[in-house]
Parts: sequence; C-alpha cells; structure tokens
Amino acid sequence: MTDFIAAAHRALACLDLTNLDDDCDAAAVDALCARAVTAHGSVAAICIWPRFVAHARARLAPDVKIATVVNFPSGTEPDEDVIAMTEQALADGADEIDMVIAWHSLLEGGDQEVQARVERVKRAAGASRIKAILETGMLEDPALIRRAAHLALAGGADFIKTSTGKVPINATLAAADIMLEVLHEVDPTRGFKPAGGIRSTRDAVNYLLRADRVMGEGWADPQHFRIGASSALTALIATLDGTADPDEAEGY
Repeated sequence: MTDFIAAAHRALACLDLTNLDDDCDAAAVDALCARAVTAHGSVAAICIWPRFVAHARARLAPDVKIATVVNFPSGTEPDEDVIAMTEQALADGADEIDMVIAWHSLLEGGDQEVQARVERVKRAAGASRIKAILETGMLEDPALIRRAAHLALAGGADFIKTSTGKVPINATLAAADIMLEVLHEVDPTRGFKPAGGIRSTRDAVNYLLRADRVMGEGWADPQHFRIGASSALTALIATLDGTADPDEAEGY
C-alpha cells in the first residue's frame, strides 16, 4: 500500500489536468486552474483549448505549465492554420503544444508528410515543448504505431502522446509499451504521455509502472512523463487523502 501511495503522488505531479470539452468556457477554465494546485502538490500542467490560454495565464499558479492543442482533434487542418495557431498560443502564454500528427496520411503510406508536419510545428514552437499525438486507437496496427512514433521523433517531437481522447479507443497499455520501447531505442531524453480514458488511480499508476519497467525507475518525472486526464485527479487525491477504496491498491 505504501508503494501505491508513493506512485499516486508521482502520478499527480505528472498530470496534465485537461478540459477539452466542446462546451468548455472561461468559468470551467477558472475551475481547472484552481484544481491544479492541491494539498498534495501541483499538477505538471493544464491542457486547454487555444482560445483560453491568455485567460488561464493570468490566473494559473506560476509553477503549473499551460499546454494547448493544435491540428486537434482531426489531424487534418491546413498547415498555415496550424502554424498560426501555434504561434498565437505561444504568444498568449502557452508553454507546450500538443499536436495531432497527420495520421490519416500514415494510413495511406504518407510517412514523409507525418514527419514534415511535426518538423514545421516544432520549428514554429522553437524551444517550447511539442507533444505529438499519434491517435493510436485509429492506427490500431502495432507496426503503424511504432512507425508513427519513429516519424514523430524524427520530426523533432519532444514527447509522443497516445491519443486525443476524442475517438472510441484512446490510451491503452499495449500502445504505451510500443511507444516506450521506441523512446528507449531512439532517445530516452524525450517523453511519453498516455491520454484518454485514464480515470482511476490504478489506471494512472499502471502507466507509471509501465514507464518504470521500460525506461528505468526514476525516468517518469514531469520532464519525461505526463498523464492526460481530468477525472483522475479526483481519484488520486482520494488515494492520497486515504479515502479511496482500498481494493484499488490490491496487488501493489
């Protein structure tokens, strides 16, 4: 149980607290900013729509980063729109850009376009962190997921991320294993973010332990590992407060 609590604490510090709901408004962003700082420490970042970045920047604790999304969720927006949105988000105060790769092109054999689009966004972002969303649930085939991860990293992505959370199949442990293995092979200094469908402490800890197993203990810190979720924060706090169902920790 002690190990489970310690893992929950690590997971909270690696959380990208997310609201990408279609009906999100300024009041919801205010609530997200308030939730980002807890009695057990701050989350790593909030992840919000680009139109709310400037609003959040004025309200968010300085130690919490702002991530926003581009080419989201379809992965098919025109290049000029994606670049313009990236530049505007950074000007508004975003620290990190979560971009959907051109996964439709990958399905059609367009590997070069996948890498080139990541390169263009990374160039526009400069030193700011780029998390490339592979949309693994739509790629499905392990070989395609592996190829997408390689192409995103070749394009300069600082992180590879599983999913938008907007498709039927989002983060899975099987996809996480593939992506972590690619990171281990290519460049362990870059990071991994599972997102979509992570709701419980057990869910979050399972991904954390997967990262420990593949990348080595201690690698999964906020510089290298994030969890994209919203409801998971409530579960993590309940675990750390000692009010969660003890059965959730069984096996740890």
